[in-house]
Order: sequence, then structure tokens, then C-alpha cells
Amino acid sequence: MDFIERIQALSKKVSQVSGNLTTEEATKNALVMPFLHSVLGYDVFDPNEVIPEFTADTGTKKGEKVDYALIKDNAVQILIECKKYSEPLSTKHANQLFRYFSVTNARIAILTNGSQYQFYTDLDAPNKMDEKPFLTLDLENLDEHAVPEIKKLTKSSFDVDSVVDAAGELKYLNQIKKVLSEQFLSPDEEFVKFFTSKVYDGVQTAKVKSQFLEITTKALKQFLNDSINERLKSAIGGEIKETVTIEVQDVTVENASEIEDLDKPKIQTTDEEIEAFNIVKAIFRQKVEVQRIHSRDTQSYFGVLLDDNNRKPLCRLWFNTKQKYIGIFDENKSETRHPIETVDDIFNYTEQLQNTIALYE
Repeated sequence: MDFIERIQALSKKVSQVSGNLTTEEATKNALVMPFLHSVLGYDVFDPNEVIPEFTADTGTKKGEKVDYALIKDNAVQILIECKKYSEPLSTKHANQLFRYFSVTNARIAILTNGSQYQFYTDLDAPNKMDEKPFLTLDLENLDEHAVPEIKKLTKSSFDVDSVVDAAGELKYLNQIKKVLSEQFLSPDEEFVKFFTSKVYDGVQTAKVKSQFLEITTKALKQFLNDSINERLKSAIGGEIKETVTIEVQDVTVENASEIEDLDKPKIQTTDEEIEAFNIVKAIFRQKVEVQRIHSRDTQSYFGVLLDDNNRKPLCRLWFNTKQKYIGIFDENKSETRHPIETVDDIFNYTEQLQNTIALYE
């Protein structure tokens, strides 16, 4: 298999085994070690290449261990800290990586839960690991743009200077893409003001701002629609008889009659997800009007939002694996997944779910 096929194979494996990954060790064995071996190309059974439970004493801590150290040219190149699958990654999980970064030769650090891989380096200050990753790989939602960057980290291609040089651009490129994505979904006042000033010479009163908020939102959606349609026309070498409609929330394609593959939706909302959503709505309607509770299905999870706003997640239903979970958000918008057996178990989390409303009200 070539490189992308190896990543895709591991991506498929996540959904097949995730229901049984209840511990960190199980996550390492089923997902992390295959990633190190089949994707990055290291021999996980050779201590000259991969050192598990790597120890490097720091000035404040003695005897602490980081899960893996990857060795090349007889030097530590990459440090890896693992968490169990279903545990959302956060900067608090990277404390050991922060400490070890300054006392080893490593310039790259990876934080992972087996499904998501966050890659760090020291762009902001020498020998001090950045607080934000320069690259994120999500095996359950592969980004084709991330694949060639991951390939640069493989044992056969690894060149630390080249990786760090590319990391600077990647870090800010990904942050800008995230900002643009948020603005396309829900443009803020400054974003709308910028475009308004380009086309409107009058005073931007409250009424004008309100009008242009709606106009800008429509313009962004139409721009995305037009861009997709142009790409599809170019791909099939002719006109599209029926316009492709793109929903900005989850970029989906409808009514492209000449493209057979696009007629098969990848996202299928199940009866169980609908039943669970009705239960969640019944819980939330005790705090807010039911019209404000919206759903948004994706390939990985079924999301529930307040005011149909991606910045206001209320919970997520992870029903696409053998073990079902409900994901609940805290005040930092960090998600914690709780295993459930049936949709009725959602009622056990009524108080926690209702507390998320207070985050936005």
C-alpha cells in the first residue's frame, strides 16, 4: 500500500475497534503503535527506534515517563504522549511533553488519543514547546491537506529542519482556515463591517449593520455554492443541469444529476439518532425554547447546537461505533464522552446537559 492507503486503512480501523478502547493501553496497542509502524514507518519492537515509557529527568520532576520516544540518528527526535480513545485532547494533557521538550533533542512532540494526533514544535520560543499544535490529524475525519505534511514526519523522509520550517506556515495557515470557517458559519461584527465598508459609503447605523449581516451571510453561502459548482463543471467538462446546493453548516451536495457518486450520501441519520435527539430536546426545552435547539449530523457524530451556531455546542451523540457515547461540554468547551447502552441512558445526564445552556446564556 502507498502512504495514503496506509492512513486510510488505519482510519477504517478506528471505527471497527473504538468500542473496545476503554483504557490508554488498549488505545496504544490498537491504534497508536500501528500509527507509528504503518504510517510513520518505525519498528515499534526495536528499542533503537522506539523507546516506550521514555524517562528523562527534568529539574522539577524525577522519574516521569513519556509514552514513546522516536529515535533517528541515535538521537531522540519525536516525543509522544498518549491518552485513551474518547478522551478529548487538551493542553493540560501535554504537561509532560512541555517539561521533556527542554531536556531532550526532540523538536517535535505528538499528543494523541489514537484518533486525533496533535503535532507540536518550538516556533514561539527555542526549546519550549508551543501551546498550540502546528498540525492536527483526525483519523475519523481525514483532511487531504494534512496527509503530505504527515509524510514529512515519516522515518524515511524525516528532516527536522524542513519540518520545523514548514510548521511555521502550517500553524498560521490552519488557524486562518479555522477563522474563515467560523466566519462562513456565523460572521462576526468586525468581519461584516469590513465587507460593508467595501460596498457601502454611508454611515453604518445599527439598522445598516443588521441588514448587512444578513446580506454578508447570504453572499458567503452563494460564493461557496458558486465555487463548488465551478469545480464540478470543470470536473465533468460541461454544464450542470441542476444547481448544486451547499449547506454551509455541513458542506453537502444535492441534486447534481450528472454525477452519480455524489447521489450517494455519506451521512445517514439513523432512527436511533433521531430518537436520542428528541430526548435531548425534551431535556433542553426546560431551559430554552425548543426552536433554539438544532441538530447537525456528520460522518463521525450527531451534533446538537444552540441557535444552530457551531460556537454553541450543547452535546454530541457518538452512535457510529459499537459502544455509544454522549459527549458533554464544560465551561472551556472541552468535550467529555460518557458511555451509554441505550438512548434512555441520556436521561442520567439531564443536569449536566442543562448546565451547558448556562455557558451561552
